[in-house]
Amino acid sequence: MELQLQIKMNKKLFLRDPEQTALGKKIIQFSIELINKNGFEAFTFKKLAEDINSTEAGIYRYFENKHKLLIDITAWYWSWLEYRIMIHTLNVKDPVIKLKKVIQLLAATVEDDINTSHINENILHQIIIAEGSKAYLTKHVSEDNKDQFFKPYKDLCAKVGEIILECNPAYKYPKSLSSTIVEMAHFQNFFMNHLPALTDFGKEDEAKVATYLDELVFSAIK
Repeated sequence: MELQLQIKMNKKLFLRDPEQTALGKKIIQFSIELINKNGFEAFTFKKLAEDINSTEAGIYRYFENKHKLLIDITAWYWSWLEYRIMIHTLNVKDPVIKLKKVIQLLAATVEDDINTSHINENILHQIIIAEGSKAYLTKHVSEDNKDQFFKPYKDLCAKVGEIILECNPAYKYPKSLSSTIVEMAHFQNFFMNHLPALTDFGKEDEAKVATYLDELVFSAIK
């Protein structure tokens, strides 16, 4: 029996839930592929419509604009990652081991999840690294935040922050440290693949990135 993971999304992100129709799932699948291939700036609904043999009007029935679509797929990724963290730490009692597992998940190459047939998490991870911050680095971020668009990202950081406090309940900055290691894992990945002068790691050094983050985190909370 094949199981399909379903993540409930903020209804304000779309006009029609893409998860409920074949066309909607196709929009999500090919958007991820196109954004990864050409970049978010070059991504248009016109190009997407051509790739899925549909119309721009058909896509606009699901999403008001491409920025809402970007927020949707990035928010989906954060919820999926929080789920992965929960699964990998469920039966782990030692908080130090638990936090190390979280760091490994953040630093590791993401494999495609067979439980999400229309979403390639490996490709989506590359979008998170290169384009993810564009979801919230906007002039209207405060309005978007009021609509809870970034709740999945905040929930993920809160989860990591809770594990940090399990390691050291007296630590004063769990939220700051959790968001720092999430972002730093992505920055180091981007730098080692595109701007190597800004990092000490090469393209095959993701295990070393995890070690670096380990040292950084446990030095901070000791």
